[in-house]
Amino acid sequence: MNQSSNGVSTGNNSEKTFKVIVIGDTNVGKTTLTYRFCEGSFLNYTEATIGVDFRSRAVEIDGELITLQLWDTAGQERYRMSMVRHYYRNTDAVAFVYDVTNPSSFRSIKKWIDESNMNCLPDIPKILIGNKCDGNVAVPTNEAQILADSHNMPLFETSARLDSECDNVEAIFLTLAHKLKNNKRFLPSNSNNESLKVTGHVVNNTTNQSQCGYC
Repeated sequence: MNQSSNGVSTGNNSEKTFKVIVIGDTNVGKTTLTYRFCEGSFLNYTEATIGVDFRSRAVEIDGELITLQLWDTAGQERYRMSMVRHYYRNTDAVAFVYDVTNPSSFRSIKKWIDESNMNCLPDIPKILIGNKCDGNVAVPTNEAQILADSHNMPLFETSARLDSECDNVEAIFLTLAHKLKNNKRFLPSNSNNESLKVTGHVVNNTTNQSQCGYC
C-alpha cells in the first residue's frame, strides 16, 4: 500500500484510507464512539487509552470504497506528551470530543484545538462532537455551537451508549468520510446556514445536504 503526501493511502484497488484522530479529555467517550461506529455496538467495559489505539471501518461512498482509520488518543497528559508528534503525523481529519455532562471537558476543547493547529495542516476537516447526551446535559448546545462556528466546524451531539443513537454516530463519521473523499473543507457557517436534525438534536450543518443522505 502506497501513501500519498497528504496522508491518504491507496492500494491496487484504489481504496483510500484516511487517518482521523479523535481527541479530547479522558472519559469523554472517545473509545466508545469509535467502537460504536466501527463495531455497531456499545463497549460496556473500557479502560483508559494509553498512548494511541486505532480501529478502522471501510464504507462505500458514491461507489468508491473508503476506509476511515480512527485513532483513539489518550486524554491523560502523562501518556500524551511523548506521543503528540506520532499521532498527529499524516492526519487527514480531526474529531474533537467533549462530554456534554462535564463542562470542564468542553472548556478543554480550546486547548485541543490549539494543539491540533500546531501539529496539523490548517485546512483539514474538523468536527466537534458532544457525547453522552443520555446524561444530565450541562453544556448548552448554543454555547457549543458558538465555539464550533468560530472554528468553521460542524457540531454534532450524540450518545455512544444508546442503541437509538447508532444512526446518529453513523451519520457523523459518514459526513466526515464524504468530505474526505471529495477533499473539501467544511464551509464557514455563515455561507450556508442550513440545519441538520439528527435523532432529535438540531445542530448547524455546513455540509451540502446531498452529502448527508445517511443522516
